[in-house]
Amino acid sequence: MGSSIWLQDMTWEEVSEAISRSKGVILLPIGSTEQHGLHLPLGNDTYVAIALAEDAAERTGVPVAPPIWYGWSPHHMAYPGSVTIRPEILIELVYDVVASLSRHGFTRFIIVNGHRIANIPWLQVVAERAQRQLGVRVYLFDPAYMSREIVDELGFGPVGHADEIETSQMLYKYSDLVKMERARDYISESKPLYLVDPRGVGDTLCYVPSTVEDMAKLREISGGAIGRPTVSNREVGRRYHEHLVQRLIEVIKRVMEA
Repeated sequence: MGSSIWLQDMTWEEVSEAISRSKGVILLPIGSTEQHGLHLPLGNDTYVAIALAEDAAERTGVPVAPPIWYGWSPHHMAYPGSVTIRPEILIELVYDVVASLSRHGFTRFIIVNGHRIANIPWLQVVAERAQRQLGVRVYLFDPAYMSREIVDELGFGPVGHADEIETSQMLYKYSDLVKMERARDYISESKPLYLVDPRGVGDTLCYVPSTVEDMAKLREISGGAIGRPTVSNREVGRRYHEHLVQRLIEVIKRVMEA
């Protein structure tokens, strides 16, 4: 991690310089610590958020706040090591981070979410509250929403969990943490009027996390994965990751120019 972009590696004087240089823009990576099948690490979602924020920051010069390694993961508590934090606690935590940094001159926050749709509801609450009470601007950058133009081209199936999308990106950025020999595919049965993938065009009920009981059954079937991780590819992961980085850079530049 480069000391030039990570807030925790800077002195307070360097932070003051970074605020001026970035025009008050800062990235905040947020993920989770939860099971990701038999082949990916528990920190997968946070690693994704870190990699995107770091690569975009190094190309734009904006600073990155320390990552938040926890998210809302009640459905994964059937698996050892998974940690879930209540949404009301997460809201207060992230709000306090934004409030603290806003006191020093950061005015525009780009949250890089690595935990997909499960983190979105409470992050939206944080963003609205921070904008209303602190007078800052908050933007939510989520890979699943920001890659809808490229995922079909790359041959990815529907969004699952520890799937070919997440696995391919991890193969590109953190291959030493991927155990491909342990990957197991599982395509879950479709449910009428229920789509989780943001690129889906059908009518759908809104997402609700699975029950712990349902996720416990998945342990025996695939070790916790949903999708086709066995077809994952490092080169495809590179193309996917770079698409997201370029989109994040575009967002950063637009925010800095606003």
